[in-house]
Amino acid sequence: MKNICVVGLGHIGLPISGVLAEAGMNVHGVDIDEKVIDNLQGGSILIEEPGLGDLVSGVVSSGRLTAGGEPQEADVFIVAVPTPVYDDESANITYVEQAVKSILPYLNKGNAVIVESTVPPRTIQDKVAPVLEEAGWDVAANEIYLAHCPERVIPGSVMKEIKENTLIIGGYTKEAAAKVAEVYKLFLEGEIIETTAITAEMSKLMENTYRDVNIALANELAKISAELDVNAHEVIRLANVHPRVELHEPGPGVGGHCIPVDPYFVIEKAKDVSPLMQTAREINNSMPEFVLSQIEKLTKNISNPKIAVFGLSYKGDVDDVRGSPAIDVVFKLVNNKKNYKVFCHDPYVTEDQVPLRIHPLEESLEKADVALVLVDHSEYKKMDTSIFEDRMKTPVVLDMRNCLPEAKGDTRIYPIGDLSGLEVLGE
Repeated sequence: MKNICVVGLGHIGLPISGVLAEAGMNVHGVDIDEKVIDNLQGGSILIEEPGLGDLVSGVVSSGRLTAGGEPQEADVFIVAVPTPVYDDESANITYVEQAVKSILPYLNKGNAVIVESTVPPRTIQDKVAPVLEEAGWDVAANEIYLAHCPERVIPGSVMKEIKENTLIIGGYTKEAAAKVAEVYKLFLEGEIIETTAITAEMSKLMENTYRDVNIALANELAKISAELDVNAHEVIRLANVHPRVELHEPGPGVGGHCIPVDPYFVIEKAKDVSPLMQTAREINNSMPEFVLSQIEKLTKNISNPKIAVFGLSYKGDVDDVRGSPAIDVVFKLVNNKKNYKVFCHDPYVTEDQVPLRIHPLEESLEKADVALVLVDHSEYKKMDTSIFEDRMKTPVVLDMRNCLPEAKGDTRIYPIGDLSGLEVLGE
């Protein structure tokens, strides 16, 4: 298993390529984006991930990692392409199917085919295996070792977690699971658990669905608390004193490439018996509108109010904007009939990532009527809150991540879980 071909060089495919090459394998990466290939061939990357750039530069220089637009013959093929959802929220596994078809001309007996992409349950059995069988391979007889090994890492900590997290290997057969385990043992420090393909598929989906449902509970609590004049954050703190309770914190929505998508993969397969998952999705999807309603309440007496928005990524200290609820909030403001003047700031996100202008922090705050914190970047957690009084027209802040330090001077900071005292500006 010295030669490995990775199809898809994004947030998962590129790190796995790097660590395999670092472990001494000859890795060939494949991507349809010429810019990704051109940069990688020069030893640079387009993804912001601590430690990844230096790793890739080293293995490219050594010749152990190459890149191109087409697969090559290998012992192991890893598919790490996106699985987005359609407008009807059903899974789009087109990229996975295309990736598997792209490697067919390069397969040889005894090769391993690993799907790391997150997929709906039964995808390996009902979609991937038939593609290989139609090409003449007896997958059940292990002519090709087929397995699903769902990625379980988070942006910002990928290089640590890709080596240390427990890995689930779902084999099409037991022999396939055991064979594929050999690949990951080349670099993995964490535990390897072998199981069936469908169990691996469901395990990954339920990890993120669990979080989605619990975040929805916290978000609903924030809405209830605004109605009942109670501090949700204090409620959560006290409830979590109980040894069997672990409530999450509320926020402006759920973003990223997994949590807001994965529940739909389960829902589409069992819509009639998944009302809890569906309701959780509805609650979390409603949070940007909830944030907008608070801004509308605050500024109803102000013409053309200026709103300073802090944060555009989907989570703190990363540049990843995939599925970001912060961006959803911004566009709800921009397209609102109230004619908000929206000034965005984010220390990680650049203008080539979003169709928005990004301003320096001080400029975004200058003469602003309201500041809106949507992402818990470290820079915001440590900021001197006197800047709000110094720069803003009215130093009123909605902290939708409950991350700011204590307010100074006349600044009023309203966390998402304690909005009952929100006062209308201009009255």
